[in-house]
Amino acid sequence: MFEFVRKHTRLFQFILLILILPSFALVGMQGYTSFMDNANAGVATVDGRKITQTEWDAANRQQAERLRAQMPNLDPKLLDSPEARKEALEGLIRERVLQAAAKDQHFVVNDERLQSMFQNDPQFAFLRNPDGTVNKSLLAAQGMSSQMFVERLRQDLALRQVTQGVAGSTLATSANANAAFDALLQQREVQVQRFEAKDFLAKVSPTDAQFEAFYKDPANASLFQLPENAQIQYVVLDLEALKVGVSFNEEDLRKYYEENASRYAVAEERRASHILIKVDKTASAEVRGKAKARAEELSAQARKNPSAFAELARKNSQDEGSAVNGGDLDFFGHGAMVKSFDDAVFAMKKGEISAPIESEYGYHVIELTAIRGGDKKSFDSVHAEVEAEVRKQLAQKRYSEAAEQFSNLVYEQADSLQPAADKLKLSLSTATVQRTPALGATGPLASAKLLESIFSNDALRNKRNTEAVETAANQMTAARVVQYNPAKLQSLDDVKDKVRAQVVGKLAMAEAVKAGQARLESLKAGGDAAGLGEATWVSRAKASGLSRKVLEAVLAADVSKLPTSVGVDTGEGAYVVLRLNQLQDRDPAVIDAKRAAQQYAQAWSAAESQAYFAALKRHYKVVLKAPATAVSAASAAQP
Repeated sequence: MFEFVRKHTRLFQFILLILILPSFALVGMQGYTSFMDNANAGVATVDGRKITQTEWDAANRQQAERLRAQMPNLDPKLLDSPEARKEALEGLIRERVLQAAAKDQHFVVNDERLQSMFQNDPQFAFLRNPDGTVNKSLLAAQGMSSQMFVERLRQDLALRQVTQGVAGSTLATSANANAAFDALLQQREVQVQRFEAKDFLAKVSPTDAQFEAFYKDPANASLFQLPENAQIQYVVLDLEALKVGVSFNEEDLRKYYEENASRYAVAEERRASHILIKVDKTASAEVRGKAKARAEELSAQARKNPSAFAELARKNSQDEGSAVNGGDLDFFGHGAMVKSFDDAVFAMKKGEISAPIESEYGYHVIELTAIRGGDKKSFDSVHAEVEAEVRKQLAQKRYSEAAEQFSNLVYEQADSLQPAADKLKLSLSTATVQRTPALGATGPLASAKLLESIFSNDALRNKRNTEAVETAANQMTAARVVQYNPAKLQSLDDVKDKVRAQVVGKLAMAEAVKAGQARLESLKAGGDAAGLGEATWVSRAKASGLSRKVLEAVLAADVSKLPTSVGVDTGEGAYVVLRLNQLQDRDPAVIDAKRAAQQYAQAWSAAESQAYFAALKRHYKVVLKAPATAVSAASAAQP
C-alpha cells in the first residue's frame, strides 16, 4: 500500500487538491464576504443613499487628526469617545443632506466666483503666493493637489448656498433685540433664607428597620453595588518602548550632529543703531536724490566722530521710535529687518558705520554696535540631546513595521500576550479596569476604545487577547482579561455606615424642607423679614452666589404682584426660601444696544438655519442605523 502511494505521489497530490480547494475557497470567500459586509454595512441613509461603516471610520479619523493638529495637548480619549464618533457621523449626514439639496436646487459655483473668493477671502491668505496663485507645496502637505483643492472649495461653496439664503434673510430689529435682552437679563432684588439639612441632624433618630428598608429599596441598590471590573494584563507598543531596542554607534551620532549643525548653534544676533531719512519710494528722482545726499552727509559726520552717532540720531533721524534712544534698535536676528537693511547689518564689522542704505522707508545710516551668538555647541555638550533625537527617529522608522507585527502576534497567538512582549521586547503590565475610564486615568487605560475591547464577549468569555487598539498617536495596546468580576451588591453589614449616613441625611433634609416650607407660607401670609438675608440684585448675568437651580427659580417666579416668595430644594442639602421685592431693567454695562442687536441677529440666523436643516433632514429621509453604543437614541430620534 505504502509502495503504491510512494509511486503515485503526484496522483495523490491532485486528489487532495480536488478535496481541499473547494472547502478552502468556500471558507475563504465567506470570511472575505463577511469582512466586506461589515465594512460596507450602512450606519445611516440619506435620500436612500447609504453611509457605510468605512466612511464613518474615515470621517472619525479625519476629525481626530484635525483636532490633534489644532490642539496637540488634547486628551486622546476624547478623540475616540462615543460623543466624538457621533459628531463625525452627524457631520457626514449634514454633508450628504446639503449635497442632495444643492443638487436638487441646481446650486453651482462658476470659475469666476471661485477665483474671486480665493483671491479676496482672508481665510485663504496663507495659501496664496505673492502672485496670487495657490501654494502647491502647502496643499501637498495636506495631501491635496491643486485640482482637488479647487473641487473641494467649489463643493463647499455650493453647500453653503443651501442655507445661506435662509440665514441671510432674518430680520432682527433693534426693538426686538432690546425686548429679548431686557427679558433675558432683567434684574430682580431678592432676600434669601437657607435651611440646611446639617442643622437638623440632631433632630432625627432613625431605626434599624428604616436602615434595612432603605438598603432593600431597589431604587437605592446602585448606591451599594460594587461595579463590574476586570483584572487584565496589557502590553503597549509605542515609541518609548521601541527606543530601547534601537541600535546605533558613535559615528551615527556624529553624522547626525554634522548634518543638523544649525540645530546646535546659538543663533547670531546683532545690535545696531540707525539714522533714517524718510522718502517715499514713489517720490521723484530729485526728491530721492536730496534725501540720499542728506544721508551721505550724516554718514560722513558719523564716521568722523563715531562717539557722536547717538546724538546725531536723536537730532536727525526720522524714525520716531528709535530716535529718542539714539537710534538704538536693540538685538535682532537674521531676517528680522527689511532685506536691504538686514543684508547690510550682517555684512558689517562691529563698530563700522555704513554708507546710506536704501530701503522702502528711505535711506539708513547704520552703526553696528554689538554681535552675540553664532557659536556652535560642541558635540560633547549636546551628546545626550543628539542621542535622544536619533533614538526617536530610528524608533519612528521602525514603528510602522513593528505595529503590523504586534497586531499579527496578538491576533495569531490569542491566548497569551507573552509572545508579542518577548518578540518585540515589551513589558507586560497589570491593572484592574471598569467599562469606563477611571477618573484621572491617563495613557492607554484612558482609551474608551481599548476598554470596549476588554469588555467584549470574546475577551471576557474566552479570555482571548483583544485586538491591537490605537490608544494614542504612535501607540498601540493589546490586553487580555485574567479575571472578570461581575457587579456585586455588598451586604448590609459591609455598608451599614454608608446606609446610616444616607438615611440620616435624607431624614434631616426632610426636616429642613418642612421648616423651609413653613417659613415660605409665613412670608406669603405677610410675615416679617426676620431671618432673611440682605437684599441683593440678581440676573442671568449676575448670579450673586446663587446656584443655577435657585437662580432659575427666582427668574421663573410670577412677579405680577410684589413682594412675592418662592421656595427651592437645592438638591445640595438645603432648602432655600427667597423673597422678591422689586424689578429693574437690564444693566446697560452687561451688553450695549449695538452688541445686543448683533448677537440677537446671529442667534436668530442660527435658529433659522437649524430649523431649515431639520426640515431638509425630514425631506431627504435621514435614517440612523448605527449601534446604540455609538449613537444615542436621543440623536437617532432627531428630525
